[in-house]
Amino acid sequence: MHNVSRRKAIHLVLAVAAALSATSMPSFATEAVPLAIKGYDPVAYFTTGSPTRGLPEIEYEWDEHRYLFASAEHRELFKADPVRYAPQFGDFCAMALALGEVDEANPEYWLISDGKLYIFGKPAPMGPALFQQELAANIAKANQNRALLQEH
Repeated sequence: MHNVSRRKAIHLVLAVAAALSATSMPSFATEAVPLAIKGYDPVAYFTTGSPTRGLPEIEYEWDEHRYLFASAEHRELFKADPVRYAPQFGDFCAMALALGEVDEANPEYWLISDGKLYIFGKPAPMGPALFQQELAANIAKANQNRALLQEH
């Protein structure tokens, strides 16, 4: 009888350990993949025309980042064409990059031009308005400086 108790105790310990590891694994995996654009829904900029926070339960991993969405429909649109919806320079300010600098963007400051999303670190006049003044040149400069992002 003593062996039966020991066997049950071992099974119980193994079951608890398995349950703990199963519930902690998703959170570990989630923490390992960085959150894109501070949790804002990239599709909302195009559909509602405003920055909208995504929901943690509606996410999709793309390009080594975790994107959150306000709705499952937005997630499906993104999955079908992530290049269309993702910000052009990831989590970084498009204007700063055009100036040869790397600054974190604030998703509240944004611009859609020619169907592409750009986010900025500062409001007008330093962010979207300044970027638009010489749009083609700033886009070209930011793309030339894209290599600076590899360090971050």
